[in-house]
Amino acid sequence: MDTQDIILAPIISEKSMKDAGSNKFTFKVAIQSNKKMIKKAIEDKFKVNILDIKTAIVKGKKIRAGKKRTEISQSPWKKAVAKVATGQKISIFDTGGK
Repeated sequence: MDTQDIILAPIISEKSMKDAGSNKFTFKVAIQSNKKMIKKAIEDKFKVNILDIKTAIVKGKKIRAGKKRTEISQSPWKKAVAKVATGQKISIFDTGGK
């Protein structure tokens, strides 16, 4: 698997922005990737040193859509929380504050 295919998107939410203040950054990653692959991909793409990676598989939700309100299952996805070394930042998560 290529390192460009591992990181799918950053997760921008209230909790992830709060964690960004303590050097923890959250990403949506490919479900078949492992911690070593994720660490290498983030280090190569953002030029930071990763201290720790935590991963979790998020269950897909069931939603109702359409005129008949049929139930649709969304597929599960994987998220990774990467802790970077002190003093390093990932610019995507920059809040523009202090």
